[in-house]
Amino acid sequence: MKKIRVAVIGTGNICPAHLDGYLKYPELCEVKALCDIYPEKAVETAKKFNLKDVKIVKDYHDIMKMEDIDLVSLCVPPSLHCQIACDFLSADKNVISEKPMASSLEECDKMIAAEKKSKGKLAIISQNRFRTPMMRMKTLLDSGMLGKMEFARVNSMWWRGTNYYDLWWRGTWEKECGGCTINHAVHQIDILQWLVGVPLSVTSVMKNIAHSNSEVEDVSISILQYPGAIGEINASLETHDEKQEFHIDTANATVSIPWACVSVKQRENGFFDPNPEEQEKIDKYYNSLPEVENEGHPAEIKNVLDALNGKGSILVTGEEGRKAVQLICAIYKSATEHVTVELPLKKDDPFYRKDSMLKLVPRFYKKQKSVENFNVSDITLGNMGK
Repeated sequence: MKKIRVAVIGTGNICPAHLDGYLKYPELCEVKALCDIYPEKAVETAKKFNLKDVKIVKDYHDIMKMEDIDLVSLCVPPSLHCQIACDFLSADKNVISEKPMASSLEECDKMIAAEKKSKGKLAIISQNRFRTPMMRMKTLLDSGMLGKMEFARVNSMWWRGTNYYDLWWRGTWEKECGGCTINHAVHQIDILQWLVGVPLSVTSVMKNIAHSNSEVEDVSISILQYPGAIGEINASLETHDEKQEFHIDTANATVSIPWACVSVKQRENGFFDPNPEEQEKIDKYYNSLPEVENEGHPAEIKNVLDALNGKGSILVTGEEGRKAVQLICAIYKSATEHVTVELPLKKDDPFYRKDSMLKLVPRFYKKQKSVENFNVSDITLGNMGK
């Protein structure tokens, strides 16, 4: 088994999650390099994680030339994902890119095309798929035990203060590529389409309610249409308890994450009585499913490391990452143009490309304050599945 040699590009707030993952598997990989436009941040990160022999570089192009690097983690702003991923893939390096995959569908397609020409593989971070409640729910839905899906709702609730958008790249359509929908709800949007599929169409509204140093939305609401079913996505940066929930109504039961199951049966008059036998059967099956050995970033990183060693396949591929971006671009188109948007988006749609999308999206406020650098600190990752 080959020990995979790793470099991390960007040592900001999400970098520790990647390093925790790599350092959990010393038999599978070793971190050889850290890159940041602020090298002092990379130096401090190396000290914090006791990476004594790690190489510190300022320009990621220097890592492209390093023959002792097999895999790179991209922990950089979303607007940089496409170019850097394509550059490393062109150098036949494997790439794990943070979410969202890219700024636009056009960029997603460039990354997928670059992977096809490369000896390297591309994976997109969607670490919350790798949690016991999500894995169990996916198995349960795929089993057919619940019957037809009728309604699905996801609440992507976060809280971020006004200072959050002071960082130079946040709060702009050009660099952050959007607000709570693409940079926070992307987690839940990815999982929703993984669980119940890509919708036929979406109708959305969005607004900036509480963040005056940001061009982008801090709340959005979307209604999804599926064949014979409806869905709903609610995203917010104003929710103090950061509670994230999935609610799915099916023919046989209502199930949710955090896990709950209720089943009823119809009375003659159309009202209902409890259906304890069905509820117990579903609940017993769900709880019989295995717990994942590791969760979050460490689990997804293990999935990628195993796949690179020929054990299994990458769960969140470029094609999978693209599905979430497509739905988000459709949400932005719907909220901007006040129309219902059918999926898939076509290549001639202005919301397929970043440059044309930037000409259309609303700027809710003008960004007035821009801080060059934040200190690395603990960040909240929501309460999903807990």
